[in-house]
Amino acid sequence: MKQPLGVILAGGKATRMGGGDKGLLPLSEGTILDQVIARLSPQVAGMAINANGEAERFAALGLPVLPDSIADYPGPLAGVLAGLDWAAGQGAESIVTVAADTPFFPCDLVPRLQLAAEGMEPPLALAATPDGRQPTFGLWPVALRDDLRVALQAGLRKVVMWTDRHGGREALFDEAGEPFFNVNTPEDLEKAQAMAGGPA
Repeated sequence: MKQPLGVILAGGKATRMGGGDKGLLPLSEGTILDQVIARLSPQVAGMAINANGEAERFAALGLPVLPDSIADYPGPLAGVLAGLDWAAGQGAESIVTVAADTPFFPCDLVPRLQLAAEGMEPPLALAATPDGRQPTFGLWPVALRDDLRVALQAGLRKVVMWTDRHGGREALFDEAGEPFFNVNTPEDLEKAQAMAGGPA
């Protein structure tokens, strides 16, 4: 299986953090997004960010910024579609998505998603923990992008409803700790600072 492209999903409205971009909040010696990029970069052939609004706020990262093509913040699947459309233009076969507010996801996320999808045509897999699936962490095939577009335009919003429809598999991450811990509140940010070894 060819190395996928990576898409960081940052298209949400961050209402529990008071708005703004959670990924740009400080963490350790940089931002949450810096941590996400450092973890994802070695696992993929290239990266982009799915985000809406002014793309210039991410200019320092030097990555393409992909807005949703479906209006009114329809959720992560719209970000997946934006990523798949971008990947198609790059000649890629698949993308792996990660959340912009989840700085400690596994450093072997991509190979384990690929292993879970081995033998599937096209390959489709979500990360999962014993508590359930992680719908913003997945391996998505470019071959299904038009199917996803039609589903979104018809009003589908739940990730797992669409992945189940296509026989999506799960890659189980049952190691200790909280590999998919995400920052939703100011209290979560404090916890993330502790997990990262404290502020710079």
